[in-house]
Amino acid sequence: MDIFYSLIPIAEIAIIAVMINYLLAFFWNTRSMDLLLGLVAFILMFAASSWFQLPVLNQIMRQIASVAMIAILVIFQPEVRVTLSKLSLKGKRFKEISEFDKFLDQLASSIYRLSEKRVGALIALENEDSLEEYVQKGVLLKAQFTSELLESIFSTFSPLHDGAVIIKNTILVAAGVILPLADDSQQLKGVGTRHRAGLGAAQKTDALVIVISEESGKVSIAREGMMTQGIKIDRFKAIIRSLFNPPPKPRFEDRFKLMEWLKR
Repeated sequence: MDIFYSLIPIAEIAIIAVMINYLLAFFWNTRSMDLLLGLVAFILMFAASSWFQLPVLNQIMRQIASVAMIAILVIFQPEVRVTLSKLSLKGKRFKEISEFDKFLDQLASSIYRLSEKRVGALIALENEDSLEEYVQKGVLLKAQFTSELLESIFSTFSPLHDGAVIIKNTILVAAGVILPLADDSQQLKGVGTRHRAGLGAAQKTDALVIVISEESGKVSIAREGMMTQGIKIDRFKAIIRSLFNPPPKPRFEDRFKLMEWLKR
């Protein structure tokens, strides 16, 4: 027990050091840093007034300190909100799902805006099979996905609009990519080169390929060597979510049940 109690001061120092490091990292190089330095200066002046026995200054500091906590909460309200959000108990998986849902909403909005305008487009979402060999044939971008970027690429005024766009996770890897054409198939009747390229990529890889018809504006999805045409937005989201959404981590209770089953 004596050893335990002797380690308590060390643990407290470590916790305080982590807290100070976190606060400094959060406020460093921001406008709030000036306010934080001012707060430190106020505390030093308050300590000096007590140490050197300056009664008038000490009394003024005490009056200010009585309302300082409320003032700090008002001044640092945005920073406090952001800090508490970072300490959320929802965990990494919740953030991953939120980011994926945001990406999916932006992707779906872009696809169906292009569809309404009858702007042809070809987009390959990389899955487990690498599409690096096709990336090398296009224009390397490696940019964070945004609706504006995707739609600008397929604008008829863009020199990249005839090729395909490859997306990995939420990164727009390359544009103007040439995909392999599918062999003659019953699925390709009445469609053009863009659909043949989409089906060809789906036959050779496990990528999910989205095709927008320039003639009809219909959205098609090619996957596992099959192409489905005329996909509506709700079904579009459901298909992509079923393939790319991060799988749920097993709960503690589920792990316990699995271990019990394995022991049988």
